[in-house]
Parts: sequence; structure tokens; C-alpha cells
Amino acid sequence: MTSVKTIFSAFRAAFPVTLPVLAGYWLLGATYGLYMRSLGFSPWYPILMAWLVYGGSLEFVAASLLLAPFAPVTTFCLAFVIQARHLFYGIAMLDRFRGLGWKKPYLIFGMSDETFALEFSQKAPEGADPAWFMTAITFLDRMYWVGGAATGALFGGLLTFNLKGLPFVMTAMFVVIFLDRFLQEKNHVPAVIGGAASVASLLLFGKENFMIPAMVAIVCLLALFRRPIEGKGGLGE
Repeated sequence: MTSVKTIFSAFRAAFPVTLPVLAGYWLLGATYGLYMRSLGFSPWYPILMAWLVYGGSLEFVAASLLLAPFAPVTTFCLAFVIQARHLFYGIAMLDRFRGLGWKKPYLIFGMSDETFALEFSQKAPEGADPAWFMTAITFLDRMYWVGGAATGALFGGLLTFNLKGLPFVMTAMFVVIFLDRFLQEKNHVPAVIGGAASVASLLLFGKENFMIPAMVAIVCLLALFRRPIEGKGGLGE
């Protein structure tokens, strides 16, 4: 049975790691709550959707889908396309999630872009249980999003300010995580592959459709150059 000390140590180690996500999620989550209120939904809608769906961009799209005529097939296909990148996150985390018992389903459900970036790039510090460290990151990130959505939903009617440009917070946060990982690694081949594939995909397919082709290209290139990269310790091990 896991001791309270083990769980506390994991959360204490995970909290400073997730601070950039706290800043981004709380602001963007509040924007989502404000957006839902502006469409006429009660505060409980964005709070429950943030808790149960936890889909980031999908939740913004779902807000408009709730006001449209009932179309389950279209909704399913749209949701699948928007969240299809999580297939690649799952492939990358197969080894790390193996043998984690009840934590595994929760880690799968709670996987977001930012959570994946942290769990894949960050090692549990000495004295912290790796499984609980990842669970703590997942739980904290999820609470940040729910808390932000609740803030925007409950207090949005009292606030009047310009939200233009706020989504760029998430882009800035990814840049910080990327640079931090880039500076930690001695072998920069995976970073170069990821950056080059993303830029090429963006130029070829445009900003609305580049994500999936970029993910496919990154996975294929990393698989192709796996042995030389692993020999230099460049896959986050």
C-alpha cells in the first residue's frame, strides 16, 4: 500500500514542474468559461465539460456543436480528427505506462498536450516515485484546467476586458518547455527532427491541418533514426 509520504513527495516534486501549465491553463480555461457564458450556457456546462471531456480545443468546438442540430456522426468524426494527435502520444508512452495498475487508465484519460510534454521530457527526481510523479502531473494539470474554466464560468459575468491574443499563452508555454528540454539534452537530433517536420508540415498543409502530418512524419523519422539517436541518449531516457 502506498504511503501518504510517497504521494506527498510526488506532488511536491510535480508542482513546480507544472507551474507553466498552471499559468496557461488557468488563463485559457477562464477564456473557455467566458466563451460558454457568452453563448448563453449556465456556469455548470463549462465546469462539467472541463471535468468530463477535458479536451482543450475540442471543448471550444463542442460549445458550438451543442447549439447546432443533433448530428452524432459528424460530431464523432470532428472530435476524432481534433484529438487524433493523442494516438501518437499513446504510442510514445506505451513503455512508461506499462504495469502501472489503476493509474494507467487515469493517465490515459488525463493525457493532454502539455501533460504529455511534461511526462515525456521530465524524469521523476530522486526520492519521488515515477508512477506517482506522472499521476501528480496529470492530476494537477487537469485541476488547473477545471479551475480556470470554473473561474471564467462563475465570475465571467463580472469581468469586461479584451481577451484578444490570450490563446498565445499556450504557444509561449510550449516554446518554454521545448527550450528547457533542448538545453538539457546533449543530443539535439530529436528536437531538430520535431522542429523541421513541424515547419515543413505547416508550410505544406497550413496551420489548420498541419498537426497530424507533422506527428506522422516525426514518428516515422524517429523510428528510422532510432538506433543512432538512442546510442546518444536522445529519446528522453
